[in-house]
Amino acid sequence: MIDFKKIIGEKIAKNVQLDLSEIVSYIEIPPNPEMGDYAFPCFKLAKILKKSPQMIAEELKGKIELDENIEEIKVVSGYLNFYINKLLLTKTVLTEIENSKDTYGSNKSGNGKNVIVEYSSPNIAKPFHIGHLRNTVIGAALYKIYKYLGYNTIGINHLGDYGTQFGKMIEGYKRWAQEYDFKKDPISDCMDIYVRINNLCKEDENVLNACRENFKKIEEGDPYCVEVWNKFKDLSLKEFQKIYDLLGVKFDSLNGEAFYSDKMDEVVDKLEKHGALKDSEGAKIVDLEDKGLGVCIIKKSNGSTIYATRDLAAILYRSRTYDFDKCLYVVAYEQNLHFKQVFEVAKYLDIPEKCLKGLQHVAYGMVRLTTGRMSTREGTVVKVDELLQESIDRVEKIIEEKNPDMQNKKEEAKKIGIGAVIFNNLCSTIIKDQVFDWNTVLNFNGETGPYIQYVYVRTKSVIEKVGNIPDINDVNIELLQDKESQKIISILYNFENILMSVVEKNEPSLLARYLIELSQSYSNFYNENKIIDKDRKIQDARVYLSWAVGKVLKIGSGLLGIEMPDKM
Repeated sequence: MIDFKKIIGEKIAKNVQLDLSEIVSYIEIPPNPEMGDYAFPCFKLAKILKKSPQMIAEELKGKIELDENIEEIKVVSGYLNFYINKLLLTKTVLTEIENSKDTYGSNKSGNGKNVIVEYSSPNIAKPFHIGHLRNTVIGAALYKIYKYLGYNTIGINHLGDYGTQFGKMIEGYKRWAQEYDFKKDPISDCMDIYVRINNLCKEDENVLNACRENFKKIEEGDPYCVEVWNKFKDLSLKEFQKIYDLLGVKFDSLNGEAFYSDKMDEVVDKLEKHGALKDSEGAKIVDLEDKGLGVCIIKKSNGSTIYATRDLAAILYRSRTYDFDKCLYVVAYEQNLHFKQVFEVAKYLDIPEKCLKGLQHVAYGMVRLTTGRMSTREGTVVKVDELLQESIDRVEKIIEEKNPDMQNKKEEAKKIGIGAVIFNNLCSTIIKDQVFDWNTVLNFNGETGPYIQYVYVRTKSVIEKVGNIPDINDVNIELLQDKESQKIISILYNFENILMSVVEKNEPSLLARYLIELSQSYSNFYNENKIIDKDRKIQDARVYLSWAVGKVLKIGSGLLGIEMPDKM
């Protein structure tokens, strides 16, 4: 595909003393198409050239020649505005979509690069709640998009299957196991035990000490404690898999914290070798006070490890196993300090500089209830399986009311209901906190997942009405030069750039917002233009554009984990 931004950058670079990559980074897309397709802010050159931005823009305009790519240049308030040859742009976009079809927007920028995406990572024996859901869909979207751009992507579900909480679960199991059957709803039974034992720990210090001792026994390989721990793990994985199947999420590795239990001694040895480990009240720590990061505990005073130690062991293992260029940790921002500490301590592990630089915490905002913060210990969580089923049920009810004769109602309701929940988690900047509200999540009007699906189905119905997709050789691109068509063409052209921005910023909401913009633009096009027309050439051009929009909506939604329905 023609890179118009680079072409513009090269024209400017011939006339100013700036690096091409720097010039290209300054080029913007104006908020209004009437202001051009691209704009170069000459304010960036004012200090260098000792002239006003307006004067610089006027001088540059006089030096840059128009050609088959650029049909017009205007100067507006210190900006150099470029208008792309619309016929060339239209031909470029539609030809590229025709040739690439299901791979439109993909590229080979990630070839030869390994990217680990650690996501979901629920705690064993606890409910999979809406906080885990957000983590899962963010990570799954990043995983898919990186892979689409050619990266060798490894998805890791770093299960929370180790730690003091399992000492608590074992203590609760010892006391109350006979009260539960662990068959009908094993996670709820586990959660009930966890809440009860936590309350007991608050009342009795001796119970808390017994819980800590249980975890130490797990580390030491005590047969009973290990057996109970494995029971909780097996029950949990079966329940979690039901949710992953609904969401269409898969992982390349389920190596959780426990996998690294025999790999932590090497971490301790390396830290000691580098003189980074210190004793502090019986515990072993790395002092990071001089970097404003406090202290990172490596071993507690009772000799047991914490999750920081296991994260360090994981970094060491992953650097050797995957030789990663990036290792992304999709974890809530509450763990900001933890990851800053771990990444700093990782400098003592003798891993390649490339891997050290590739460690990235993809922080996202917390999910809270309208009544306040969720707490597993208090038993105040919204379970994902219940949420997804509720969403599906509500969609099915709407379908029964509005389109009772629709075929495959249950299957389509599943796609729409789950799509609504996924999109709700990805449509805003991930760092923002979210307040969970049923009315917002399941609102199918406005900027939502169901709206994108509805527009897709509309493009599909257009093609079904005419019976076929026109041959691109029969499409007269001169008939797609109206304002609404050109808006769509411009958005379609930008698809690959959006995907590149997603991986650059690890921000899938950029793609979600892009799909809304494309859907809204098609709706405007659909409302302003008669697509099924007596003039066959006009009809072919507009039907083909409809097909192109549907194709990109389906690809983009699929990268977010959203399936497209056939009917709505």
